Amino acid sequence: PTAPGEKKGDLSIPLPDSYSPQYVEAAWYPWWEKQGFFKPEYGSISDPNPHGIFMMCIPPPNVTGSLHLGHALTNAIQDSLTRWHRMRGETTLWNPGCDHAGIATQVVVEKKLMRERGMSRHDLGRENFIQEVWQWKNEKGDRIYHQLKKLGSSLDWDRACFTMDPKLSYAVQEAFIRMHDEGVIYRSKRLVNWSCTLNSAISDIEASMRLTGVIRSRPYSSEITKYCLFIYSYFSFCCSDEEVIVATTRIETMLGDTAVAVHPDDSRYQHLKGKIVLHPFCDRKLPIVFDDFVDMSFGTGAVKITPAHDHNDYEVGERHNLAFINILDENGLLINVPPPFLGMKRFEARKAVLQALKDRGQFIEIKDNAMVVPVCSRSKDIVEPLLKPQWYVDCKDMGKQAADAVREGRLKIIPDLHLKTWFNWLDNIRDWCISRQLWWGHRIPAYFITVSDAADMDGHYWVSGKSSEEAREKAAKRFNVSADKITLRQDEDVLDTWFSSGIFPFSIFGWPNETQDLNVFYPGTLLETGHDILFFWVARMVMMGLKLTGKLPFKEVYLHAVVRDAHGRKMSKSLGNVIDPLDVITGISLEGLHALLMDSNLDPLEVEKAKQGQTSDYPNGIPECGTDALRFALCAYTSQGRDINLDVNRILGYRHFCNKLWNAVKFAMKTLGDDFVPSEKAQESVSDRWILSRLSAAVGVCDAGFKSYEFPTITTAIYNFWLYELCDVYLESVKPVFSKSEEDGTVQRLVCRQTLYTCLEVGLRLVSPVMPFVSEELYQRLPRRRPQSDPPSICVTPYPDTEEFCWHSAEVDRDMEFVMTVIKTIRSLRSDYNMNKTKADCKITDTSLIITKAIYSLSRLEITIQAFVQPGCDSHTTGGSPSLP
Repeated sequence: PTAPGEKKGDLSIPLPDSYSPQYVEAAWYPWWEKQGFFKPEYGSISDPNPHGIFMMCIPPPNVTGSLHLGHALTNAIQDSLTRWHRMRGETTLWNPGCDHAGIATQVVVEKKLMRERGMSRHDLGRENFIQEVWQWKNEKGDRIYHQLKKLGSSLDWDRACFTMDPKLSYAVQEAFIRMHDEGVIYRSKRLVNWSCTLNSAISDIEASMRLTGVIRSRPYSSEITKYCLFIYSYFSFCCSDEEVIVATTRIETMLGDTAVAVHPDDSRYQHLKGKIVLHPFCDRKLPIVFDDFVDMSFGTGAVKITPAHDHNDYEVGERHNLAFINILDENGLLINVPPPFLGMKRFEARKAVLQALKDRGQFIEIKDNAMVVPVCSRSKDIVEPLLKPQWYVDCKDMGKQAADAVREGRLKIIPDLHLKTWFNWLDNIRDWCISRQLWWGHRIPAYFITVSDAADMDGHYWVSGKSSEEAREKAAKRFNVSADKITLRQDEDVLDTWFSSGIFPFSIFGWPNETQDLNVFYPGTLLETGHDILFFWVARMVMMGLKLTGKLPFKEVYLHAVVRDAHGRKMSKSLGNVIDPLDVITGISLEGLHALLMDSNLDPLEVEKAKQGQTSDYPNGIPECGTDALRFALCAYTSQGRDINLDVNRILGYRHFCNKLWNAVKFAMKTLGDDFVPSEKAQESVSDRWILSRLSAAVGVCDAGFKSYEFPTITTAIYNFWLYELCDVYLESVKPVFSKSEEDGTVQRLVCRQTLYTCLEVGLRLVSPVMPFVSEELYQRLPRRRPQSDPPSICVTPYPDTEEFCWHSAEVDRDMEFVMTVIKTIRSLRSDYNMNKTKADCKITDTSLIITKAIYSLSRLEITIQAFVQPGCDSHTTGGSPSLP
C-alpha cells in the first residue's frame, strides 16, 4: 500500500498471490507514526489511566554506526512488550535515545580525518575537532534511527534524546556537581586500565580479557609478542653468594620492581625474613616481603612486585608501604629507567631486558605459560596498568543500596540466575573511575583552583561548577577571599560514557527540573537489555537513580541472552559474522557482504579473514526474509538463561510462515464474501467449537508468556495455532462446506464464516506485537464488528485476554483429537494398501478381500465423521458429540 489509512482505496485492491515483505512493509510505519499511535498522549497522560502506565527507555545504542543482530534482538523483544502493553490499554511510552560513545566516536572520526585529510585531532585542535565530530554525527548519526524504524520499533520519536543534547548535558553536570560536593566523587592517583593507542584510561568493559600465549605487539602489526614464564634470579645484597629465583610473565616491568614477595607459610623462604636483594640494573634495594596473595605453586613461589604496573602488586605495595615507580609514559615508552632501556617501546624493552639478564648470567629459563591478557576492545591495543590521577565515584554505599533493593524484593531481576552475579559484584564493588583522556564527551565540570595568599590550603584545590564563574564564586566563598584572588583551569578530561548512561532513565525527562514527564514516567516500569552489561549499565543506573532521585529507576529488569552465530561464536567484525539486520530484512548477495567489509575500519588482514567467514556461512548471500520473520525468529530463539546461536537461514522459515498467514487470510476473504457482516457467536459444530477452544488456549498461553517474558512460549503458541490447527485442520474442514450449493449449505456457511472470522481477527491480534507489519496489512482487509467505534489500527486494538475468550473446552479437545486420530489412521491404512478412489492395487484373495472391505467401511466412516464435525453443522441437534468408541 502506498499510504495506508490515507488512501483507503488501496486496501480494496486484492491481495497479491503471495506474501512479499517489501510490499507489506512499505508504508505502514509512516502511517502509524503520523497517527500518533506510538505516543502516550494517544490516550492521555493528564488523566489517571485505570489500566496503568508502562514506561521503558531504550538502551541507547552508540551513535557510531549501525545496529547488529544483537541490537535487533533487543528491539524485537522490547517492541513486542511495548506493543502488548499498548494493546492492553496502558499509557505506553518507549523512549528512544542514542549514546555519544566517547571512545568509539572519537576513534571513528580520527580515522576519517587521517584517511581523508592526513590530519590528527591535534592538528585541528580541541574545539575544531569537536566541531568535526558534531558534523559527522549530524551526517551519519541518524542511520541507527532509520534501522530502528525498519525493525518496526514503536518508539515515541518526538522524545528522542542524544546524550550530548543540552538537556542531558545539563543533567550530567548537575549529577557530577552534587556528588562531588557530597564527597562521593573524588580525585585520586591509582592504577587504571590505560590504552597507549588511545592515550586514555578505559573502563573494564572496554578491556576484554583474552587467554593467549601469543599476541600482536601493536594493533594490526605482524610483530608477535610471546607470553611466557620468565625465570631469573636476584642476588642478595648482603650475601652475594645467595640468590632468590623469581618468576614473571612481564619481564620488562622488572625495571620498576620495588620488592620480592613470598608466601608467609612457604618453608622454602623462611630464612629470607628481613633480607634485601639488589636490583640487577640499578642500585635499588628490594626488600623480601611476606604476603598471602602469593601462590606458592606458581613458578618458584617467589614473585617480583611492581606496584605501579600491576593491580595485585599495587595492593601489596599499599600493604607494605613500598615505593611506586612508574616506568611507562602515556605512549608506552620507558621512563625512569637506566640506559640503555630509557625511551624504548615496551615490547622492545622486553627483549632487551631478557638479553641483559642473560648477559649478566642471571637468567635461568623460559616456560610456556598461556595467560589472560587485557586488550582494548576499541583499539586492539594491549592494556597497561598505569598510575594516573583520575576522578572516582565512591560506590560502597551506593552498591549496598542497589544490592539491598533486590534482596528486599523492591527490584526484580529476571531470570533469577543472574542474582548471584548481581550480588557478587555489588557486595565486592570497587570505586568507579569516571575520567577519560578524550576530547569528545562531557567535559568534567571541575576546576583546578589556585588561591593567592590563601592561609588554609596548599595553594591549590578542586571545585566543581557548571561554569567557570560558578566555580570561581564557590572557591571564593570556600576560602573567604575575593573572586579576583582565584585562578582556575578546567580539567581537560571527559566523563566515562557510562556516567551519562547511568542517569539516562531520568535525564531524558528533564531532571533535575520537575517536569510533567518526570512526574508521570519516572520511575519506569521495566529495563530490558542483554545480560552482558548487567554491571556496567544496569547496576550503575540503579545506584545513581537511588542516589540522585531517591527512587529506583525501574521495577523490573529482564535480561535477554547474547546473540551468537550459528557456530556459537561471539559476533565479531573480524570473523565476518556481524550482520546488519537490514541485510536480513531486504537480502544481500555475498558480493554485497564483501563490499561492506571493504568500507569498514578493519585491517586488511582482518578483512580477508572476515571474507572467508562470510563465504563459508553465506555462500549464496542472505535471502530476503522481511522484518516480521526476523522479529519472530529472534523472539522464538530467546530462551531465558541461554545464549542464542542464530542461524540466519532459519529465519527464512518464518518468512514461509508469514506466507501461510497470507494465504489463510486470502482464502478466508474469498470464503467470507463481500457482503459478510461479523456477528456474535452462533451454534457451532464440534470442529467449530474445537478451533475456538484452541484459539482460547492460545490466547491464555500468549497472555501468560508476555507476563513472564517467555517469548518462545508465545511464538510456539502462535505458530501452532495458525499452522497446525487453523490451516491444517480447520481450513481443510471448511472447504467441503463451501463446495456445496447455496441451497444445501446456507446455515452451515453462516456459522462457518462467523467462526472463521473470529479465528482470523483474534489470531491476527495475537500475532500483532511480534509481527506488526503483516498483521496490520491483513487486519485492515477484514471487516469490523463495530466499524464506527473500533480502533483504526490493530496496534491500538485490545489484545485478546482470557476473560474475553473463555471458550477453552477440554472435552471438545478430546473429542476432536479422537476424531483426527481415527481419520489419520484410516488414511494411513489406505496409503499402506495403495487404495484410493480409482483403484485397489492388490491381489484378490480371501484375506485381501476382507481387508479391502474393511478399509472401504472405514472410508465410509471417515466420510461420516467428517460430515458430522463439519464447520457449521450443529451437533446439538443430533444429540451432541458422537459416541465414536
